[in-house]
Amino acid sequence: MNALEQTLGDLARVVPGATAIFHRHHLDFCCGGRQTLAQAAQEKGVDADAILRELDHLPSPSDIELIEHILTRYHDVHRQQFPELIRLSQRVELVHGGHPACPAGLSDHLEVMATELEAHMQKEERVLFPMISRGMRDVASGPVAMMRQEHDDHGAALARIGDLTQGITLPSGACNTWRALYTGLEALQQDLMDHIHLENNILFERIDGRGETDNG
Repeated sequence: MNALEQTLGDLARVVPGATAIFHRHHLDFCCGGRQTLAQAAQEKGVDADAILRELDHLPSPSDIELIEHILTRYHDVHRQQFPELIRLSQRVELVHGGHPACPAGLSDHLEVMATELEAHMQKEERVLFPMISRGMRDVASGPVAMMRQEHDDHGAALARIGDLTQGITLPSGACNTWRALYTGLEALQQDLMDHIHLENNILFERIDGRGETDNG
């Protein structure tokens, strides 16, 4: 998809350095993050093509910079997301267990998912990322293959959340706790998908020899 047609929120998540450009042009990628780049630029009266050129000329982040971005934006965030989502899901299942749309089994699923994702992130932090940071690409290929497989498992776990929540669709008259839970699930889904994209399609592609080889 052309970057002009992507939302500011999506670009801010997956393009390291994009937020500085948006700040400079006073484009709101937080509250206004659902606007496309073209829409936001038109609303502010700025040249969308000029902003696109700035994005295109951003220096490709080094492996170390990309790893730091992943750790800060995704690993740290996931560790904050799961405890609250588990708490909210337990409350919804307890209070609304008789409701036909109640996501029965969601809290148990989230607990398993949190445990598996934590183990996955620790493998990256203790083994794979140090290898990459030290330029040990040859020996990193094996762990990369394992992480790709585990990413597939995380994708299946996200699909299971969709099954349990009817596509994360709130029933009519849902309480505030239920609403907060599903808002948080939507954020988790988007964050984990973006996280996997950055690793599979950018960082790991470099290790596989099909992408850039800048180590910074």
